[in-house]
Amino acid sequence: MPKVSIIIPCYNQSAFLVECLESVAQQTFTDWECILINDGSTDNTEEICKKWVEKDPRFQYIFTENKGVSNARNLGLAKVEGDFIQFLDADDTMDLQNFEKKIARSENVQIILGEFNILTDNKYYDGYNKLKKEFLDFETLFFEWETKFTIPIHAALISKELLKDFRFDSTLLCFEDWLMWLHITAQKPVCKFIDEPLVSYRKEDHQISASSDLTKLIDEKIKLLPIIKSTYGEELHDRYVYQLIKKKSLENLNQKNYIRQLQNTKVLKYYLSIKKLFN
Repeated sequence: MPKVSIIIPCYNQSAFLVECLESVAQQTFTDWECILINDGSTDNTEEICKKWVEKDPRFQYIFTENKGVSNARNLGLAKVEGDFIQFLDADDTMDLQNFEKKIARSENVQIILGEFNILTDNKYYDGYNKLKKEFLDFETLFFEWETKFTIPIHAALISKELLKDFRFDSTLLCFEDWLMWLHITAQKPVCKFIDEPLVSYRKEDHQISASSDLTKLIDEKIKLLPIIKSTYGEELHDRYVYQLIKKKSLENLNQKNYIRQLQNTKVLKYYLSIKKLFN
């Protein structure tokens, strides 16, 4: 059984895929498997993946019709055999000692979190926020995500046991990783932190993602609300909505229908009455 299972969704990123896979193949810790999921790419992703499978039996290849990164990751989760899971995007890279340094700290630990770099135009920069072990706490993640920090999905080795009952929501364009971290931290896992950048998140100026569009971000937050309510209950749901309104995330956009449905919750009545008083 491999110690680490790497899940790499691939969609039209062949320009960076070889560099990504080289950073996997050259890991100083060698007990791993790498599951490549081609999410209906129209470039030469398939050709590159198949070459690596032929070259190294630790690589596996899956093709699927284009259904998005969450569906691709779920296909990977259904196949993993390792003790720990490493998520990696097809344009990201790892330090060659990433697994060695994290596995060395993995005894009786369920998450090993490390720092990360930003990779732009072949230059490395500090991550967009500093990471801390304390961020791997349910309440902290629930209420301070985005306002104080985010955690790149590829920054940690995660015990397979923490994800055995989890699948990414394929209806979401973003925040699916946030729901993963909530699921993980709700289990109060044992964590270790390495204050060293061991993975690199690629962010090229020309790359546009769902997370860069403000309107889409707010739309996705609206889609999160019923998920939060059904998973974590009405109280946390209402506290989250209160936070969104307090930050004016919703007030300036056309999201009134859902807000109207929420008017009967106690927390919103309280907030709206206080707001009216001070306005």
